[in-house]
Amino acid sequence: MVHKKASPILSRSRFCRRRLRDIPRLRRPKEQDVVAHKTGKMCWRRTTLCRLGVISITMLLAMYLASAKPEKSLEITMSELRVVAVAPEEVGWGYYQFPSLEKWSDGTLSLTYNISPDAAESYGKPRAALISNDQGKTWKPMTGKWGVGGLLLPNGDRIAVATPKPYDVARLQLPKPAGILTSSYSKEKYVVYRLQDLPPKLRTIRIIRTKRESEIGRLEHAWLDDPLALRYSLRSIFPIVWWGDMHVLKDGSLIAIVYPGLLTDEDGTPHPKWHVFAYRSTDFGHTWKIQGRILYRPDIKADPRGQERNGFTEPGSLVMDDGSIICVLRTTDGTGIGPMYVTRSSDMGKTWSTPRVIAPNGVLPRLLRLDNGILVLSSGRPGVQLRFCTDGKGLKWSEPFELIPITESNPHADTCGYTSLIATGPDTFLIAYSHFKHENDQGQIRKAILVREVKARYSKQ
Repeated sequence: MVHKKASPILSRSRFCRRRLRDIPRLRRPKEQDVVAHKTGKMCWRRTTLCRLGVISITMLLAMYLASAKPEKSLEITMSELRVVAVAPEEVGWGYYQFPSLEKWSDGTLSLTYNISPDAAESYGKPRAALISNDQGKTWKPMTGKWGVGGLLLPNGDRIAVATPKPYDVARLQLPKPAGILTSSYSKEKYVVYRLQDLPPKLRTIRIIRTKRESEIGRLEHAWLDDPLALRYSLRSIFPIVWWGDMHVLKDGSLIAIVYPGLLTDEDGTPHPKWHVFAYRSTDFGHTWKIQGRILYRPDIKADPRGQERNGFTEPGSLVMDDGSIICVLRTTDGTGIGPMYVTRSSDMGKTWSTPRVIAPNGVLPRLLRLDNGILVLSSGRPGVQLRFCTDGKGLKWSEPFELIPITESNPHADTCGYTSLIATGPDTFLIAYSHFKHENDQGQIRKAILVREVKARYSKQ
């Protein structure tokens, strides 16, 4: 199950194909072996034939900084691909997808992935789990006790958001609905309720808290304080969903940038779009109060169908050294492939800059800051992309590295596009993602979970 040689995964034909506004474009090479191409703004070098299965890639990227500082060049090296899990048979959407990496307090790395349908009815079900004790070089099935993970708080506790099994609506005493919203994927109806009108257990989020010097995590109900927020039921179930990233701010408080962000308009009716909300906690995650909102404001020039979309979902966020927060947002939905946006807050999430398009596609954007200051952004669908930033603000990103060959026009055909990042050193990290067209030892095409180590450092040139 581990360390099988993978099929070629770097798409030469789509390599650095997409161009973003105000970012210098990389031209495709004309040579097949070792190519160095310089534009005066950006250059890259590739050192292994893609058709043989890429083992190592070195790229030198020279990016303009927002200030008048000299340009910085990056050297990006990708290690040999590791196939850590392969589906034993053909499986449907949701299975062998959505990988998630985590580092436990003892340094062990864990990797979980989905083994159930992609549906609200699957929330709270177990996921397959692997662990690595050598920084991701080898992986084995997780047995025994789960390690201590989650966000480390200033008081020594660790917390992580948990998604419980949905409630059966028939067993709940629900208030009068605030209205109905429609999904762009299935046209299903979401029955929405005002958070403040719901029973107490539906006004909370689930937190797994591991006390300082303890190895046992316990489930808690953390109170959510937001007078305008809505929650929803669908298909006779009531899920508790609060997905996003949590961070510790410089003052010791916590900030969570999460979705789904549903709210009422001034007249009390449900706003038709989905947004992303920022919540702040000053008691180590026991209560969360609304801090700010990233409202859906589409760029119609960049996305002509922007007004038709559900809105912003799947935020990825980072706290910068200066205390500002950046957030990258998904818009892809049932309307079709949509762009990713970036926005920035300089007041701990209270207000946000106008969201700006930074990529033509992407689901579940993941952000990582390495100890050397380089920022990493991963996303996907179609394909899987890696981008890098050296401006210290997360606003200008490199052209994408394509990690999965895109073989069909159907954006769901090659990968789920969900990725996960974890740092393994001051200039190295792992990326995990799915590949739907992996060839197993019997020559059969199966879904697989892949892991690759990447090194990103400033060039000495």
